[in-house]
Amino acid sequence: MSRLFGSVRSRATLGATLVVAVALVAAGIAVVLSLRSNLTAEAGTRAERSARAVASELAARTAYDDLSGLDGDDGPVQVVDEDGRLVAASEDLERISGTATAEVTPRPSVPGGEDGDDGSDDSDGGDDSDDAGDSGGSDEDLDPGEIDRETTFGSGSATIDGDAEDYRFAAVDVETHDRGRLTVYAGAPLAAEHSAVDTAQTAMLLGLPLLLGVVAGVTWTVTGRALRPVEGIRREMAAITASEDLARRVPEPGTHDEIARLARTTNETLAALEASVERQRRFVADASHELRSPIASLRTQLEVAAAHPELLDLDGAVEDTVRLQHLAADLLLLARLDAGERPADALVDLAALAREEAAGRAGVTVDTEPAEVTGSRGQLGRLLANLLDNARRHARERVTVTVRREGNWAVLGVADDGEGVAEADRERIFERFVRLDAARSRDDGGAGLGLAIARDVAVRHGGTLTAGSAPTGGALFELRLPFAGEG
Repeated sequence: MSRLFGSVRSRATLGATLVVAVALVAAGIAVVLSLRSNLTAEAGTRAERSARAVASELAARTAYDDLSGLDGDDGPVQVVDEDGRLVAASEDLERISGTATAEVTPRPSVPGGEDGDDGSDDSDGGDDSDDAGDSGGSDEDLDPGEIDRETTFGSGSATIDGDAEDYRFAAVDVETHDRGRLTVYAGAPLAAEHSAVDTAQTAMLLGLPLLLGVVAGVTWTVTGRALRPVEGIRREMAAITASEDLARRVPEPGTHDEIARLARTTNETLAALEASVERQRRFVADASHELRSPIASLRTQLEVAAAHPELLDLDGAVEDTVRLQHLAADLLLLARLDAGERPADALVDLAALAREEAAGRAGVTVDTEPAEVTGSRGQLGRLLANLLDNARRHARERVTVTVRREGNWAVLGVADDGEGVAEADRERIFERFVRLDAARSRDDGGAGLGLAIARDVAVRHGGTLTAGSAPTGGALFELRLPFAGEG
């Protein structure tokens, strides 16, 4: 069960069905209540018409026996005097509740208010009424022959000639000329209201499960079709994980919805991951190749020295060891940069840093103005040292370092008077282990990591590092970093 409702499709179907069920139940209750209220109000209107018709006859001094509304065809009618006595009632009325009295046999009023006690104990039979049997009318003063404008309503039941039904009763007061104030109770049957409500309830009870089944089926089908591409993406991702083949891609649906965007984003992520893994493989291969030469040279020297101590080339061994140390440091820094190590937030004066790195280097001139940036002084110093080392290797005589401000950017330039870099190679030189001069020795040219490290440091500091042509014809490397507080 938990597995069944653990899927998005199942939860969506269940959620949609529950929402529709709640909405239908609420709507059904509202419809039934509205239908009952309207039909009850309609029955009350019919009862009021009957009561006022009888009241009009009483106001016209019609005798009780001649009242036209007492035939019982339109519903039960009672006429009650001020003392609560039943003075007129419908023919064949056997039982009644919901009015001021439960009496069904009329008893004429006795002058002076005196009467017998028989039947007077039935005046409490109106306990089932809403409000019509509370007082039998209003306290408004009426003139003889006048009918009260107000009507009170209540609900009850009555049995006429053996037929028992529920009724809506209307109570109307009338002031007669010779019989005092009388209250007319007339009822209209509620059978139509009960029948309509029962029919509506039955239809809803029968239709609700059917409609919910249709909603559940449609939701299940639509959700399944909508999620079918997601299942395809999942299967392909599982296959990619199992095969470790990052060259594969998930299927992209031809739609323009969220699932299509998910597929495209997934493929873009796979492409980036594939490129990253490929770079990592090349990096490991190149690093292994670069480490092999100094290690092999150092081992050869040590083996020769072990056999012939007098042939030990101590200077060569130290030089190879230093090369290994520098290469290991470069590889460690690249690993930290690849891991996303964030630079420090210290303030660094590029002008002071340039003068510091240029000090002691022959043929290097510095032309700077103050420019503070935020970052790691150690990493920025390493960047500048790599640029100076590269420029010194390719310069004929002179290397120039400049620091200036352009808008919100600090620009550091390192130019040499060498042969420069061909335009086609100005991006390739920033790749790791790249040497433009294949014949150049590793001792003179390094491992090809200096410029790659310099660009990675620049990017980590929110800047750029580009290669171009110097005014003297050599290479110009420009570092652009945002001023402190500007980036």
